[in-house]
Amino acid sequence: MKDSQILSFAKDTIKNEAAAIAQLENFLTQDFPKAVNCIYHSKGRVVITGIGKSAIIAQKIVATLNSTGTPAIFMHAADAIHGDLGNIQKDDVVICISKSGNTPEIKVLVPLIKNFNNKLIGLTGNKDSFLGQQADFVLNAYIEQEACPNNLAPTTSTTAQLVIGDALAVSLLHLKGFSSKDFAKYHPGGALGKKLYLRVADITAQNNLPQVAPNSKISDVIVEISEKMLGATAVIEKGDILGIITDGDIRRMLQKSQDINQLTARDIMGEAPKTIDNQALALEAKNMLEQFGISQLIATEKGSYKGIVHLHNLIKEGII
Repeated sequence: MKDSQILSFAKDTIKNEAAAIAQLENFLTQDFPKAVNCIYHSKGRVVITGIGKSAIIAQKIVATLNSTGTPAIFMHAADAIHGDLGNIQKDDVVICISKSGNTPEIKVLVPLIKNFNNKLIGLTGNKDSFLGQQADFVLNAYIEQEACPNNLAPTTSTTAQLVIGDALAVSLLHLKGFSSKDFAKYHPGGALGKKLYLRVADITAQNNLPQVAPNSKISDVIVEISEKMLGATAVIEKGDILGIITDGDIRRMLQKSQDINQLTARDIMGEAPKTIDNQALALEAKNMLEQFGISQLIATEKGSYKGIVHLHNLIKEGII
C-alpha cells in the first residue's frame, strides 16, 4: 500500500471526527446546564458507567473530573448488575454512557438506578433510546457515521463522548472557580505539577552560592564559577548585589585582553543583572530566561542575595 493511501485514510479519519465534533454544539439543549448544575449542587460524587469502549471513555471522564475538583468514580455497567451497584450512594449523580442507549446491560441497569432515586444523566448518540427516555437529563452525542469504513468500530462516537465529558468538566471547573493553585493540589507529581508549585527557592536551596567581591582577581572569579558549577557568579559588596559575571563574560574578556592580571571582577561584571524573587514560581524564571535570552538569573529575597538559577536547573526539573 502506498504512503499516499495511508495518509489519505488518516486525513479522512480526522476530517470525519472533526466534523462530528463541530456538530455537537448544535445538539446542546437546556439539559446540559441542568446536568451541570445537578452535579455542582450535589452533595455526593459523580458515578460514571458504561460498557465496551464507552466504559473506557467513562474512565477518562472520571479522571478529568477528579483532577479538576469534582469527585467521581467509575462503575462498569456489567459489574454493576452483579454487585457493584453498592458503589452508588444516596447523593451521587450517575452518568450512563452508551452510543445506542439500548444495550441489554443498560436496559437492566437504568431501572435499578432509578429505583435508588439517584439523578441519571444519559450520554448517548440516540436521544430516543431507552436510556434517552429514562434519563433525567440527556446529553446528545449523535454522530452520522463512525470513522471506521465499516461503520462498526467505535471511533467517532467515542470521540464525541469524550468531548461532551470535557465540556462537563470544564463547565464545572468554571462554576467552582477552580484555579491553577487548586490544580496544583491534584497534580503534585511530574513536570506538570512542578510548573504549578516548584519555586525558585526550591532550586536555589540545592545550588551553591557563587559570589565574589568587586576587587577579586580574575583568577579567583574563574575558580568561583568553576567550583560552584552554575556558569556565573554574583558580585557582592557589603551584602549588595553589584553585578554578575558569566562564563560568557570570561570568554569575551580573554578574547579582548592581553593581561588579565590587571583586571578585577568590577572591570568585567555586567551591571544591573536580571533578578527574580526567591519565592516566585520556577515557571516565572523560565519565562524570564526566554524573554531576555539569558541562561542565569540572580535570586533575591527582600533585597538579599539568595543564589543563582541556571537554565540547566529548569531543564533538570522538567520545567523546560
